[in-house]
Amino acid sequence: MHGTTKYITLEDAKRAMAAAEAEARKNNWNVAIAIVDAGASLIFFQKLDDTQLGSVNIAIGKAKTAVHFKRPTKAIEDMVVSGRQVFLAIEGITPLQGGLPVMADGKLIGAVGVSGVMSSQDEQVAQAAVNVLST
Repeated sequence: MHGTTKYITLEDAKRAMAAAEAEARKNNWNVAIAIVDAGASLIFFQKLDDTQLGSVNIAIGKAKTAVHFKRPTKAIEDMVVSGRQVFLAIEGITPLQGGLPVMADGKLIGAVGVSGVMSSQDEQVAQAAVNVLST
């Protein structure tokens, strides 16, 4: 049985990035935004002017973490905060809110990670991109 598996194209990523950037600019938030595919490979990245340098790798790490665990990075952060520090031993994990998986037809197709402001605000920017990608 052959079917079409949805995936994030570069054009999809560009549209999603535009939505995320618009959300960040509307709120005057300087952030780094990363969009990855289902294999956690970077498709598209941008850093708004004056974003702190540390946010670059954090945004990418959040996106990759959301793919690896198929859930928002807030769930991993909550586990660590509630006492599961063992998660901190996992190589390459970024257990900070602001990474969201992208689902289509019940399948994981990628993720968006954002860093630069408060974690809940990072997630708000990521959600703007996810809204475009999951339709």
